[in-house]
Amino acid sequence: MSRASASGVIGGVGPGAVEAAWCDTARWPEFVDGLARVLAAGPTYPEAGSSVEWESFPAGRGKVLETVTGYEPGRLVASRVEDESTTARQLVSFEDSKGGTVVTIELDYELRQRGPFTALTDVLFVRRAQSDSLRRTLLGLEQMLSGSAP
Repeated sequence: MSRASASGVIGGVGPGAVEAAWCDTARWPEFVDGLARVLAAGPTYPEAGSSVEWESFPAGRGKVLETVTGYEPGRLVASRVEDESTTARQLVSFEDSKGGTVVTIELDYELRQRGPFTALTDVLFVRRAQSDSLRRTLLGLEQMLSGSAP
C-alpha cells in the first residue's frame, strides 16, 4: 500500500460545520477534485455501511464507489474507495484549531494492475497526483465554505 495525504486549516469555521459540508454529498461537485456528478448516495450516509457512487469528468477516474467503514461524528469519516484502477482506505478527520478546523485526508491506496514498473510508476507519478488531488479537494472545500470563487 502507498499513502497520499493532505492537511489544511479552514479558518473561521468549526469542525461541526466543516464535517456537515464534507458529508453533504449534494455539494461534493463543488469541491471534490475531479468529481463531475454524484450518481447515488445512501440515505444514511455517512453512517458505517452506507455508500456513495460518483463519476469523474471524462479522462478521469470513471465511476468511484465510496463505502463508509467507520464514522465518529465531529471527528472522522473512514471509507473504502474503489475505482477502475485503485482500491483505497480513506480517512478524513476534523480537529478543532484556534480560529478554525484542521482537516486531514489520508489515502492508503493500492494500484489494481501490477507490473514490473508499478512501484516506480507509483513513486514518480501516482503518489504525487493523488496528493495534489487531495490538496485541491481541501482548497475547494475551504473556498466553498468561505464563499470565495475557486
